Amino acid sequence: MRVHVIGCSGSFAGPTGAASSYLIEHEDADGRLWRVLMDLGSGAFGPLQQVIDPADLDAVIISHLHPDHYLDLTGLEVFWAYHSRTDLGKLPIHAPAPLPDRISGVLGRAGHVPDGVKTAPFDYHVLADGLRFTIGPLEIATHAVLHPVEAYGFRITAEGVSFAYSGDTDSCQALDELAAGADLFLCEAGYIEGRDDHFTGVHLTGRRAGEVAARAGVGRLALTHIPAWTDPAIPLAEAREVHTGPITMVRPMDILDVSRSPDRHAARNAQ
Repeated sequence: MRVHVIGCSGSFAGPTGAASSYLIEHEDADGRLWRVLMDLGSGAFGPLQQVIDPADLDAVIISHLHPDHYLDLTGLEVFWAYHSRTDLGKLPIHAPAPLPDRISGVLGRAGHVPDGVKTAPFDYHVLADGLRFTIGPLEIATHAVLHPVEAYGFRITAEGVSFAYSGDTDSCQALDELAAGADLFLCEAGYIEGRDDHFTGVHLTGRRAGEVAARAGVGRLALTHIPAWTDPAIPLAEAREVHTGPITMVRPMDILDVSRSPDRHAARNAQ
């Protein structure tokens, strides 16, 4: 399993990259490559097209309905609705229930069908806490996390490896459960200790992300969602103070390999 970082800027598109968006790729036993997009925030549809032809997407999953995580779905809808190809069908979109109305509101239209076409290009599937579903070889579990709006983290497994994504959240038990034993934990760290203490129930700091990773026993921690006004070295240092495992700070166009390290695999077998 691979995770392409399309955008990772926190809360809004930054001067050097788009807001949150991650492309998951995994090849099944028959050699078929599956591509699932996880979030498509403001500014992310452009760089996505540098990585793949969007017509090759198999599905999209959206963690929550803040613009930095879903807004560029409006561009993807235009692409899918008006493409010259006639064989695209409907693209599955797994998201909180209000998404279709939210997109229609942004575009100033009534209903979910774009102007000039006969059917909606997206096939919407509503997310809920504790939901489990599959997309090709990928098994996906949702966990409702702590954020001002309905928000989910995702745990994705395939062929014995596991990838956990925090979405946007503050510390909560659901996040610990989501991350438990994950081979790769992609976790937001949008706040800084001391500077942002007056905000609660919104985002993690680097320290709190590191504490979750340590409690969960993850294989690797990858920090993301750093806003443009924050030096990424600060949340990275905070996380390293409390978590001794491997930690990286993601950047646009990084490719993260989701695999189990030999040492960790051997340790599990010895238990």
